[in-house]
Amino acid sequence: MTSLPFNFSDDFRPLAARMRPRDLHEYVGQQHLVGPATALRKAIEAGRVFSLILWGPPGTGKTTLAEVIASHADAAIIKLSAVTSGIKEIRDAISQAQQRQQQYSQRTLLFVDEVHRFNKSQQDAFLPHIEDGTIIFIGATTENPSFALNNAILSRARVCVLKSLTEAELGQVLQQALTDAERGLGQQQVQLDDAARALLLQLAAGDARRLLNLLEQAAELNNTEGQATTISVQTLKQLMPRQLPGFDNQGDMFYDLISAFHKSVRGSDPDAALYWYCRILAGGGDPLYVARRLLAIASEDIGNADPRALTLALNAWDTFERVGSAEGERAIAQAAVYLALAPKSNAVYSAFNQLKQLVSDQPAYEVPMHLRNAPTALMQQLGMGKGYRYAHDEPGAYAAGERYLPVELRGQRFYQPSERGMEKQLAEKLRYLRELDAQSTKQRDEPC
Repeated sequence: MTSLPFNFSDDFRPLAARMRPRDLHEYVGQQHLVGPATALRKAIEAGRVFSLILWGPPGTGKTTLAEVIASHADAAIIKLSAVTSGIKEIRDAISQAQQRQQQYSQRTLLFVDEVHRFNKSQQDAFLPHIEDGTIIFIGATTENPSFALNNAILSRARVCVLKSLTEAELGQVLQQALTDAERGLGQQQVQLDDAARALLLQLAAGDARRLLNLLEQAAELNNTEGQATTISVQTLKQLMPRQLPGFDNQGDMFYDLISAFHKSVRGSDPDAALYWYCRILAGGGDPLYVARRLLAIASEDIGNADPRALTLALNAWDTFERVGSAEGERAIAQAAVYLALAPKSNAVYSAFNQLKQLVSDQPAYEVPMHLRNAPTALMQQLGMGKGYRYAHDEPGAYAAGERYLPVELRGQRFYQPSERGMEKQLAEKLRYLRELDAQSTKQRDEPC
């Protein structure tokens, strides 16, 4: 067997790992947190480190920031991933931190990636060690900490929100990688034409790691054995034949997209509604989730201004299940456009919520005697059902002046129809009926 020479000085780490910033001067982005004169930057530079929760999209520098903080604080860093770690790994990390503190008087920064994946008991395991100073705790998450983390953790750490990198910031990361001869591609003389550069920044979608991974793959695809090479749009398209927009099923991005879709329909913008719907589909979202949301919109935001909206949304759902995704997705799109352009009213939604709250807050008022059912002679003798006026026996099938609310609520109005769409007709009908009620009351109150 022939042994092959191996150069131990070669760095086989991915480009994104090699180009990880080593200090605040190399760190790109998040200037609202670590820019000149910010409180966090001053604290980091002074070595005053406290527990943090870093919340932001992938590739925005959460892990790097934790490493930079550890470096400035002269602290050892232990990294855990909530995807692969459990209570045993947590205990081992705490034990190492305690030993380092006792033997070397050195602080330990414990960095936990994807911290939202730890359950409550796992998160609670950190608390006493944060409080007694055994560890400086930094957790990284792509999910909203308000929902993903225990209040006990949140009360002991400052939440820092990291933002997706702008194209200008991504351009800095790209330039560093292309020109750095020690860690980057400087020795390979890799270049990009203007169109390829623009496409690469677009495909990165604010994610520095994604940018560097794509750049590295394109450079390898264009490898010309030490000669200068120019990456073209065609090369990038080979790597990314179809761009999948940002989407994390059941994560923050998922709910953000659904929220944007709902608000676009409510705001009567069919173009925006279709855009967000297509974003959801492109990311692998379930079209029927959108169909269900359309049913909610039809009831919540359109209501009786156009009762057909509810029917059309149901028909779109039914169409999808009957003919499959290709045709069904278009039926849902049709319903989305119709609902976006339909007249809007939340009158039923508001009245329903108001009365649910009223029923919850107030006593259970008795049913008026004339509205009670009286199937037996005894119940009739007790006065149940007495004086009830059967609406179909009245002129226009309406018993003018009849009262149906409990005595304590009489005179109160809850459903207030809008003047839009079909609800305008309902409003006119309601005004007419109330006029009949007023006339009937006046007649009863006049002396004989």
